[in-house]
Amino acid sequence: MGLGEASARGTSMEGDCLSCIKYLMFVFNFLIFLGGSFLLGVGVWVVVDPTGFREIVAANPLLFTGVYIILAMGGMLFLLGFLGCCGAIRENKCLLLFFFMLILIIFLAELAAAILAFVFREHLTREYFTKELKRHYQGYNNTDVFTSTWNAIMNTFDCCGVNSPEDFEDSIFRFINPGEVVPEACCRRNNHLGEVGFSNRDECLLGSMLYRNNKGCYSAVVDYFEMYIYVAGALAIVVLTIELFAMVFAMCLFRGIQ
Repeated sequence: MGLGEASARGTSMEGDCLSCIKYLMFVFNFLIFLGGSFLLGVGVWVVVDPTGFREIVAANPLLFTGVYIILAMGGMLFLLGFLGCCGAIRENKCLLLFFFMLILIIFLAELAAAILAFVFREHLTREYFTKELKRHYQGYNNTDVFTSTWNAIMNTFDCCGVNSPEDFEDSIFRFINPGEVVPEACCRRNNHLGEVGFSNRDECLLGSMLYRNNKGCYSAVVDYFEMYIYVAGALAIVVLTIELFAMVFAMCLFRGIQ
């Protein structure tokens, strides 16, 4: 009799534990689902917005790429949240297994990206970027991805070159445009009565320090993102931890379903 009661009590505790995991997983994945829906909504709004914001984004390759990254992340989170919610609430082993495999693939991809970033960290030095700029930057060929990306960076951060405007000496840009010392993207702009124009484009192209941006883009970008580096690192750790817990919850629920 005592053994029967103990067995019944153990079964009841297991059922309560399984039920707790089930609802925790549902709430957790519902939050992921809401986050994915929000990102998808923002991305779609930017792409189809009729008020002119779409043109601003399309004109800037960095923003244009960012919008599609947001759409991809939103879609992925939406799918993950949906699968997790359905698998938890319906106690569907097939959905839970698919959810687990999807999270595992994402986790391994993030881990691989972190390892590759560490291995190839020497490619993020000033010397590497300067060498690439001299070899590939053409100035006005916006059909070239490298050139259009650098133009977007220099226009966005009001900078010139990697270290300074002197980076364009002995470069492919100077070979293609022998009459110009720096590209147009390096020229300072004035905002007068809502209209943006060059301070003095001709003098800037001839190399006048008064009318060009003299700060290098490497320092400008690092200074801009410095405040976000620790936040991004902490966020990455949080995301990886959440993914680990999601896999554990999914597998516990999978194994607990009869």
